[in-house]
Amino acid sequence: MNKTILHLDLDTFFVSVERRINPELRGKPLLVGGITDRGVVAACSYETRGYGIHSGMPMKMAKELCPEAKVIKGNAGTYSKVSDEVTEIIKEAVPVFEKSSIDEFYADLSGMDRFFGSYKYATALRQKIINETGMPISFGLSVNKVVSKVATNEAKPNNQLKIDFGLEKPFLAPLSVKKIPMVGDKTYQTLRNLGIRRVKTIQEMPIDIMQRVLGANGRVIWKRANGMDNTPVIPFHERKSISNERTFDRDTIDVIKLKGIISAMAENLAYQLRRGEKLTACITVKIRYSDFNTYSKQKRIPYTSADHILIPKIMELFDSLYNKRMLVRLVGVRLSHLVSGNYQINLFDDTEEALNLYQAMDRVRTRFGDRAVIRASAMGARTIGRMHNPFNGQPPIVLAHRKQ
Repeated sequence: MNKTILHLDLDTFFVSVERRINPELRGKPLLVGGITDRGVVAACSYETRGYGIHSGMPMKMAKELCPEAKVIKGNAGTYSKVSDEVTEIIKEAVPVFEKSSIDEFYADLSGMDRFFGSYKYATALRQKIINETGMPISFGLSVNKVVSKVATNEAKPNNQLKIDFGLEKPFLAPLSVKKIPMVGDKTYQTLRNLGIRRVKTIQEMPIDIMQRVLGANGRVIWKRANGMDNTPVIPFHERKSISNERTFDRDTIDVIKLKGIISAMAENLAYQLRRGEKLTACITVKIRYSDFNTYSKQKRIPYTSADHILIPKIMELFDSLYNKRMLVRLVGVRLSHLVSGNYQINLFDDTEEALNLYQAMDRVRTRFGDRAVIRASAMGARTIGRMHNPFNGQPPIVLAHRKQ
């Protein structure tokens, strides 16, 4: 039996959410992302793309290209709630689905019906999402994830496209090689230097040549260009690490500020571990200086999720890594080697009062938000927190304006 894979993508998601909130923004050029000179474009409306603007571009450059565009900072919590609305509709409608990002989904419709019936079912699902949320959404339907994703991008904006079984190669052949998932700017330039512009050229090449030029990635790209992909729809992805980092609007040597932010990150990540019933055995601290040189140090520790154990050890790593003579651009903390488990009392170091305090603080945070209870040393750190449980299978939200 041939697979039937559906790919759904909410069109210009952040922009569409802002327009749902404020209908007066419809039809006008709109940029969502960082509003400072170091900010980048998280999303841009179709009206701005004729100016050469795209996501990931420095906001300063985007505003120069399209001065009349309205710039909105955006709100992660709002976007998360709208994404959840769409997720609930999909969850009720399909047997197996994967949420690959805040605005992108895959669903395995194999065996539900004949192929044409699956297309009708996907059409009804898309219409239900539009009717109930007011969000524009596109979909692609084919035998695998790669072809379906490319089909979705070709269907946009707010449309749908089905690629019948056996027509994957003819569909892909006339497209630019840049439309193959996994082909970034660097790989695209390498292919262009070889005179390769269309997917058809890759289809006609021996796989060995692609592998010789691009290594292991060359073999994967060749298969994708030929419409070959066996990647399954994964309903849940078990996280092996969680992290937090902040880029400063202005480089700093304020050690009190730096330590406050590091402490806030460590405290919040420890809470996320306890909320997800996880323990960590490895901590990492990262620093990027004003010259863009980046350094990190990690340390193995006994499994724990306790603030009073993690914060001092993370501070030790920071002190050993920090060069006080250089301006700092970014700091980050990562907890890895995660396993399932609850924090166990240490008979020598812990007290019943300390454990009860953790439980009480976590209950307050769960009810009122991650920042409802914080250490005094971390009060100067803004926006250190999460809008969702990182262990619930949902992908993280990434916004360009999350800076200090």
